[in-house]
Amino acid sequence: MAGGGTDDRPYRPCVGVMLLNTAGQVFVGNRIDVPGDHWQMPQGGIDHGESPAEAAFREVQEETGIAPEKVRLIRESDRWLHYDLPAGLSRRIWKGRYRGQKQRWFAMRFQGVDSDIDLDFHTPEFGAYRWVAIADLPDLIVPFKRDTYEQVVSEFKDVALPGD
Repeated sequence: MAGGGTDDRPYRPCVGVMLLNTAGQVFVGNRIDVPGDHWQMPQGGIDHGESPAEAAFREVQEETGIAPEKVRLIRESDRWLHYDLPAGLSRRIWKGRYRGQKQRWFAMRFQGVDSDIDLDFHTPEFGAYRWVAIADLPDLIVPFKRDTYEQVVSEFKDVALPGD
């Protein structure tokens, strides 16, 4: 920590995706790198030269196996959302370069069927998935991401309805 208790490390640029099925439920995956129930929506870093929207479609495919043509963009968040990782965790992951993540969120509609989901498509991050009500999201996420999830729910609640 520098500057009297402040952390001057940057935030890692990242995207998050609220993937909605036609019933208006949200995809969450249970992380395989932490034992127990650790559910979250797809998210990941933005590669060099990649736009946030391109990263969002790539992350959906990598983490769920869903082909881009089976996903439709509904909306992009109005602003970047930030969260800090717990101090011990932030010093261990990403070689300690980042204090947390800044995320651009996307709401997308899954236009396929559950058999289109393949959690082993890429390097697996989720061991299981389920579809949940949007209101349940903040209670499923780890506490340090809860505020971010509450903001995402607030911003996208009007699109989390049954649809095509």
